[in-house]
Amino acid sequence: MTFLKRYAVPLACAMTALLAACSSTKDERRVPTPLVDFKPVLNVNQAWKASVGKAGRYLFSPVAVGDHVYAAGTNGTVAKIDAKTGQDVWRTKLKDDLSAGVGSDGNLTAVGGLKGKVDVLGADGKLLWTATAPGEIVSPPLVGNDLVIVRTIDGKVIAFNAQTGEQKWVFQLRAVPLNLRVSAGMTFAGNQAVLAGFPGGAFAAINLQTGDAYWQAPVSYPKGVTEVERINDVTGAPGLVGAQTCAVTFQGRIGCFDANSGRPVWEKSFSSDSGLAQTDNVVAAGDDWSVVNAFRAADGTPLWKTEALKNRNVSVPYILGRAVVVGDYQGFVHFLNTENGELIGRAPTDGSAITAAPVLAGDTLVVQTHDGDLYGFRPGS
Repeated sequence: MTFLKRYAVPLACAMTALLAACSSTKDERRVPTPLVDFKPVLNVNQAWKASVGKAGRYLFSPVAVGDHVYAAGTNGTVAKIDAKTGQDVWRTKLKDDLSAGVGSDGNLTAVGGLKGKVDVLGADGKLLWTATAPGEIVSPPLVGNDLVIVRTIDGKVIAFNAQTGEQKWVFQLRAVPLNLRVSAGMTFAGNQAVLAGFPGGAFAAINLQTGDAYWQAPVSYPKGVTEVERINDVTGAPGLVGAQTCAVTFQGRIGCFDANSGRPVWEKSFSSDSGLAQTDNVVAAGDDWSVVNAFRAADGTPLWKTEALKNRNVSVPYILGRAVVVGDYQGFVHFLNTENGELIGRAPTDGSAITAAPVLAGDTLVVQTHDGDLYGFRPGS
């Protein structure tokens, strides 16, 4: 088998204490690093702004397909937007509130609703079918290979026939006592498998036809005495470049694997509550102090790390040419030099947190804020 080559509350409180209430005592170690002035060497121009509605207590990630971006908000709004102009191609208002979105292959678009509801829209934005998953959906669906794939907060992965909504299979690993309430994405590995990480540190390649695992591998293992100390979830969506896939866990490790076999290529001690970005050369991630790190993709050699954004609750990163792009809790978009981590550009948005990864639609970089605004930027223009 061969594959083709948080929101506004402080994450220190949300991730470390989890279900317990955060202490009211101020922790000086968690004070956000103030932004400093610098001479930008990358021009970042705002091309347009649109809105799809606030995220509420959920995390909404946009998805790019060609020159279009698809986005949703908790109020049931789903939109397809022309990334060149920022204008709607279509906009739909679903009856029910949403808790996750959005997934699209450019033809079908899927969102997750409350109590496991899955809504799938056609190429014109009209509702085609609705199904129900066995649990709450807080991660964006994955659409492609004639499937709509969703995952529930407890780690189940469910595949539906993309045309009919008929459930095809369910994949589930052993449940863990506690897990993070974060968006855990999925990634297609060609037309054969879907890559997904799970609570407890497990990583798997799932057969798209049968729902069985081609392989399972640990990114890291739980450790510690209490259940909170043993939380060890894979966060964000796995990366995939060629035949190498990378993943990161909270309170665990970051590492890369052979996508065909699950064999580890390299691994490092690390902890991230957001996720990573991967290219041929670089794997980048913010740790749970928002210290952004870069590793050489081939062997995990540390390349650089920067504390310029420490405690600013950085988003899932995106690597755009010579820049690692992250958002922060105040809605700033930061561009870090992929070679040394130095700040080379910055752009403001609406002041609310950016937690989802930026996406590239054509030549436009799009970010979605917690308040539901979408910003289209053209770096270097």
